[in-house]
Amino acid sequence: MENTVAFPGLGLEFTLPRTAFTIFGLEVQWYGVIIAAGFVLALLYGLWRAKGLGLDADRVIDVAIGGLIGGIIGARLYYVIFSWNEFSYDLVSIFRIWDGGLAIYGGIIGGVLVGSLVAKWRKVKLLPMFDMAGMGFLIGQGIGRWGNFFNVEAFGCNTTLPWGMTSERIQDYLTAHASRLESIGMTVDPTQPVHPTFLYESIWCLLGFLLLHFYFKHRRFDGEIGLMYLAWYGLGRSVIEGLRTDPLTIGTIRVSQLLAVLLVIASVITWIIVRLKIRGAHDPNYLPLYVTTEESKQLLAQAEEQRKKSKMRTKKAKVSEDAPLTESEHILASDPETQAEKDAANGQEPQESTDQEPAEQKAAPAEDSVKAEDSPKDTKQDTDNGKEEA
Repeated sequence: MENTVAFPGLGLEFTLPRTAFTIFGLEVQWYGVIIAAGFVLALLYGLWRAKGLGLDADRVIDVAIGGLIGGIIGARLYYVIFSWNEFSYDLVSIFRIWDGGLAIYGGIIGGVLVGSLVAKWRKVKLLPMFDMAGMGFLIGQGIGRWGNFFNVEAFGCNTTLPWGMTSERIQDYLTAHASRLESIGMTVDPTQPVHPTFLYESIWCLLGFLLLHFYFKHRRFDGEIGLMYLAWYGLGRSVIEGLRTDPLTIGTIRVSQLLAVLLVIASVITWIIVRLKIRGAHDPNYLPLYVTTEESKQLLAQAEEQRKKSKMRTKKAKVSEDAPLTESEHILASDPETQAEKDAANGQEPQESTDQEPAEQKAAPAEDSVKAEDSPKDTKQDTDNGKEEA
């Protein structure tokens, strides 16, 4: 299946296949590939930042995987709850996430909840992890929004701007939902171009990532970057959500827009309060960053020591596998059958002389040594007897 998207004001037209590739008859959609790519890049960036936050990279991976699972579940549940009319008659469709329908705020809530549980289990500090997650969310959302482009969704109302977009899928959607849009105060013309709101949000998230990336070294307390993420994303989402034609609503209230505004207010107030406390403390050690604490330094030292030991074990195992065999080992490797097994195969009784020979060989030298000790005395006696006879 393909979708054609045009930007009339720019003279551009794209034919977008929904399926990226097929494995064993299973179609993998571009929507899922792009979201996965966003997660991988976010994880790589987080691992690069881990040491600067005082966190062990191995434990961070566990938290990130837990957050990913929780995020997908949360994003889908959030969307299904506020779009129940679409799923109430076809419950199986709830699991078709490749068709779209993942709500960002649901993903954030689910990711934070499950990620926090895994962090507690793996003994990872929450606030530094929150800073890392904020940066990861901006990367993931900035890239993941292009999955909406391939699905031709997350677009806005009509616009006369040169980058307005249109397609047959957009026109069908606007025609089918015209009455619902009117109920929330939005009148649209399906034949006219619309705002590419997916693009607006992608640019907003990537711009926020760049700003916070360069601010990162100036953070004053753990959790500051996380608060800034909530404020930055919420500010952009509160505006962009007002343009979209597919809002999740309670009555006429756009749920994500309301949540975005509340998070902006809450995060800004929290940031101001913490900053004022730090300034009023007149103590450079007030609310120290976790990376500067002894606990963090010991944790990183132990993690590094474990990695070194693991590398040494791997190296030794590889050396032992690559080491050449001795001549006897070659014989055993080529003919591992013992003499007893050969006798048994020929119908003979196993020979016991093999075990007795060493004892007899040991006894023989002992007798020779006794004879050697006695021989000087015998020589002397023979000499004395010779003298007497003379």
